[in-house]
Amino acid sequence: MIVGLIIACEVAFWVLLAAGLTFRYGLRMPRTGMALLLCEPLLEIVLFAVTAIDLRNGAEPDWRHGLAAVYIGFTVGLGHSTVKWADARAAHRFAGGPPPVRPPKYGTARTVHEWKVAGRWILASAVALALLQGAVWYVGDHGDTGSLRAWQTRMLWVIGINLVIAASYTFFPKREPERAGVENPLDTGAGTGRSSRR
Repeated sequence: MIVGLIIACEVAFWVLLAAGLTFRYGLRMPRTGMALLLCEPLLEIVLFAVTAIDLRNGAEPDWRHGLAAVYIGFTVGLGHSTVKWADARAAHRFAGGPPPVRPPKYGTARTVHEWKVAGRWILASAVALALLQGAVWYVGDHGDTGSLRAWQTRMLWVIGINLVIAASYTFFPKREPERAGVENPLDTGAGTGRSSRR
């Protein structure tokens, strides 16, 4: 049941996103569109409640309960940026909004961008870790929490990988490739009245 609910929440997330943007820009009903977009967090509340009830009713904690916690965490950490990304493109496509800003490619700006991206993934993992720990405490010594601990280990790996990636751009910033220099006119005979041919 938990896995089915996770899939349903994911499908509902994209359906609400598409409906919200359609009402906001396609049908020129911004308030209705915003109301639909604001319904997105309700999906995580439902999933959290069902997972908690399942554990309270004596279900043995397994990978499915851990997956539910991870899904909620990643939706909290990455959901807003996903909605913002889609909204910017819909506004540009259907409402004459400015073109979406592309992420910087080089230098300090790229480093800052990478840390922002890492921050979102770290937030998602931290929320998942907190929910998983709450589930461990909730179950206590009456059940096997090994699967929940395994998910916590995975979230620590996600945090570590994102820290390494962001740090690599800090210590080894991506530099803009040097442009080819302008050819010296004297090398071609230009400006001297002489032909470059001999």
